[in-house]
Amino acid sequence: MKNKILAIVVTVILFSGCASNNSQYYWGEYEGLVYKTHHTPGEVPPSIQIELLQTDIEKAAAVGKPIPPGVYAHLGLMYAANGNKELALASLTKEKELYPESSTFIDGLIKRSLNNS
Repeated sequence: MKNKILAIVVTVILFSGCASNNSQYYWGEYEGLVYKTHHTPGEVPPSIQIELLQTDIEKAAAVGKPIPPGVYAHLGLMYAANGNKELALASLTKEKELYPESSTFIDGLIKRSLNNS
């Protein structure tokens, strides 16, 4: 009988752990924005993307979750597309600070996005 109860308790704990919908990051509008950017280019202009990304960053801070990798890089590229090199560099640098493993990639983005425009 004890083994049966133990098996039930363990099963409930395992399934409740699997059912958790908590994400490590605050994704906000980012995934949908990336999808739209690649599948319907031009539908969401850089200025709107900047607003959406800034809002996501603010909401992430409000709920105490980190933003996912790529958000600051995307934001930096949108600033560059709008001609704001200073904010573009700041955002790309922030991406490198948060995710140092992206340094080589971000350095390439900085070189191509800011030095050639």
